[in-house]
Amino acid sequence: MSIIKRPLITEKANALTEKGIYTFVVDKKANKIEIKKAIERAYGVNVNGVRTIRYAGKEKTRFTQSKVLAGRTVSYKKAIVTLAAGEVIDFYGDI
Repeated sequence: MSIIKRPLITEKANALTEKGIYTFVVDKKANKIEIKKAIERAYGVNVNGVRTIRYAGKEKTRFTQSKVLAGRTVSYKKAIVTLAAGEVIDFYGDI
């Protein structure tokens, strides 16, 4: 089971990286202690704090010419990780 699914890269998340705050999509069953250990192990940084948010999937309906399509978006858990002063995670280093 991988705790960290992927980093969340949006405009708001990129603005927070300047303050040492990074966002990740994580496993729904992971707790804050597991997330902290996984981030420290994966990126070699010191984590000061972890905040989590659970997003529920939303109902979506699309009307096409032949029929109506209904479904749900994916639900996920997001972790907002605050690093120690001077610590940086470089997501684009391997590109």
